[in-house]
This record gives sequence, C-alpha cells and structure tokens, in this order.
Amino acid sequence: MKNKFIIMNSEDNCATALATISKDAEIEINGNRIKLNEDIEIGHKIALKDLKKGDLIKKYGEIIGIAIIDIKAGDWIHTHNIKSHYLEKIKND
Repeated sequence: MKNKFIIMNSEDNCATALATISKDAEIEINGNRIKLNEDIEIGHKIALKDLKKGDLIKKYGEIIGIAIIDIKAGDWIHTHNIKSHYLEKIKND
C-alpha cells in the first residue's frame, strides 16, 4: 500500500493509519520521513512532528486534544498522551 496514512487537512499535526503498520516502519508523508515508534492499528493516529506537553493536536483542521506529555514524531496519539480539548473548554466556560 503506497499511502499508509491520510492527513485530513494541511493544518493537521497528526495522520490516520489506513492499515495496521508495524513499529520501526519508515513512512513518507508530505516529503518527510517518519519512523514509527510503536505498532499503529488501522484508524489510529500518529504524530507528524515532535509535540510538547500542552501543544494542541489538530485533525480535520480542528483541535481534537491537548498533549498531556511530550510526544515524538511517529508516536501513537491516543488517550494515554492527549486529553480532550472539548472537555477543557466546557470546564472553563
């Protein structure tokens, strides 16, 4: 499969897997080579660049979460390393 990940919007800092991809696989997205730091299941997200704790995670050009720890390019993005931006917004309104 040539395209193993899809980026929904040019502003996104994560991509979604179109198939299950093994750890240490090297992929090319938008001219950048990224090595996967763990197995990524179909439908799950990876970081396209290094992200710091507190950085906003964008998918579809929209904020979907906030990094709760530093995340490296190629890391799996899920509930273990991000929290909901929506819940934070409601809590602060």
